[in-house]
Amino acid sequence: MGASHSSPTANSIHEFTVKDCSGKAVDLGLYKGKVLLVVNVASKCGLTDNNYTQLTELYNKYRNKDFEILAFPCNQFMKQEPGTSQDAKEFACTRYKAEYPIFQKVRVNGPDTAPVYKFLKANKGGFFGSRIKWNFTKFLIDRDGKVLHRYSPTTAPLSIERDIQKALGEI
Repeated sequence: MGASHSSPTANSIHEFTVKDCSGKAVDLGLYKGKVLLVVNVASKCGLTDNNYTQLTELYNKYRNKDFEILAFPCNQFMKQEPGTSQDAKEFACTRYKAEYPIFQKVRVNGPDTAPVYKFLKANKGGFFGSRIKWNFTKFLIDRDGKVLHRYSPTTAPLSIERDIQKALGEI
């Protein structure tokens, strides 16, 4: 499951290659110059409706302004993403009209943590250390691939809109 990257000491998220929900390799270098919001998602979580609804709203508002959301399904928290990666994509796209990329399921903690998540956690630890504590932990990435902010699962996506605007250079 997951992802690989080009060097053990990555300086940017753009150095990683991950897999889309079909298992095809995606070079995150494709997103150079864009502001990214990276989120570990789940379809059966109490936070699902609010997060997916607001993520879609943010995406629709800023997608034409060099903003991208990268969603990584994860089944590590009470098995709340039980299906396949394709199931996770179909859920998000059908129920929440998500048009942003939904990647292959990953592990965000433990010995099999996806390399891209090792990078994210190493660059922005959380309130309880670097571990991801639940679904919908969010990382805001600048145009150069550097981690700007980490937000808790209970932080509503719309509440970080000002940080997104700042990263985009709008304010």
